[in-house]
Amino acid sequence: MPSIIKKLVFFLSVFCITGWWGPFAFLDMLFGNNVDTPPGTQAWLNQEVSSITSQASNLDVNVLKLGLKAYLKARQEGLDAKQLLTIIDYSKPSTERRLFVVDLKKAKVLYNTWVSHGKNSGEIETRSFSNSPGSLKTSLGVFLTGEPYEGGNGYSLHLTGLEPGFNDKAYSRSIVMHGAWYVGPGQRGRSWGCPAVSTSLAKPIIDTIKDRTLIFAYGRDPNYLRKSTFLTG
Repeated sequence: MPSIIKKLVFFLSVFCITGWWGPFAFLDMLFGNNVDTPPGTQAWLNQEVSSITSQASNLDVNVLKLGLKAYLKARQEGLDAKQLLTIIDYSKPSTERRLFVVDLKKAKVLYNTWVSHGKNSGEIETRSFSNSPGSLKTSLGVFLTGEPYEGGNGYSLHLTGLEPGFNDKAYSRSIVMHGAWYVGPGQRGRSWGCPAVSTSLAKPIIDTIKDRTLIFAYGRDPNYLRKSTFLTG
């Protein structure tokens, strides 16, 4: 047996016996595919951006980078429970698939689908945003998901806005994720401010992102982009 093969067999045997990383992780390390790159490093960011955009070419790279920046800030504050990030790109019209659920641990896009915006935020394009009760507008920023419940719109998910002045009234405004008939191909996707998804995907998406995962809702709002504590500093 060639010496290089003997060495490889020896190392694999050691890792299997000791449990240190395991043989497959060792192969990843050996051939340069480190799946355990620490979050926040440049290597991690490059890995996430490359892998995610290869699966969802309709996800704007700059929006993804902002979402990852916000996610890392929230992670530092202990708000990340599952290494999941949901990005909603309200710079896209409601006729396009603008919601992305990403498993950051595996750098895998789990869902890419349609999502509504508030009826007073615009028709097809989302042009204005608000944190005010009764505005029927969409709020921007970072949200933390809570527990699902059965409500007037069926299976729904509580959301808590984490950004004062931008979305911190979301819970009191009853801004939740739920299913809606008006979301999907050929629909305008306009709600009372909630990020509603199609009725067929509501339960699987909610069950995936429930219980302390992060949502980053992006829009072309210079005021938010300039003042968000998750994007600055």
